[in-house]
Amino acid sequence: MTTDPSVPWLIAGLGNPGTEYAANRHNVGFMVADLLAERIGGRFKRAGKAQAQVVEGRIGPPGPGSRRVILAKPMSFMNVSGGPVIALRDFYKVPVANIVAVHDELDIDYGTLRLKLGGGDNGHNGLKSMTKAMGPDYHRVRFGIGRPPGRTQVADFVLKDFSAAERKELDYFVDRAADAVECLVIEGLERAQGTYNS
Repeated sequence: MTTDPSVPWLIAGLGNPGTEYAANRHNVGFMVADLLAERIGGRFKRAGKAQAQVVEGRIGPPGPGSRRVILAKPMSFMNVSGGPVIALRDFYKVPVANIVAVHDELDIDYGTLRLKLGGGDNGHNGLKSMTKAMGPDYHRVRFGIGRPPGRTQVADFVLKDFSAAERKELDYFVDRAADAVECLVIEGLERAQGTYNS
């Protein structure tokens, strides 16, 4: 991670394109990216040759404390997220340590956040694709969705919408995840972990 404010950050919210997937557990990365775009007053638009939608803007207080960010939603489907992220990394000249993947995480209780730098993919196909494309040394904001109940298959669980009970708190948890991304970019990983790794 660089503290140079002129070096941009690339925040990739992971998910699947299309209205049929929009409210799925697997699409919580898109939800966080949408909220961050709303906060900076931007609208997602097609990113040149990259198979992604992007918003460019700044996060943080006006002046030297703010950071330039590119918010991205890969439009390639989750399993091949790495291609669009690499294309955006190269176009915007973003160091890998300034890339953040926001994604759903099965091994964490619903609504719990964990921020980290590097590590494995834990069976998450979006992370697997990103790591294959550029190595593991990027940041992750992991949004807990919990384990599937009973004998429900993982693939079925992640591609289902949040339950009615989960939806009651979803806006709050998405808001908190967006706060965590902002804290990571402005104040660094250690401060963000201390505040949000509940």
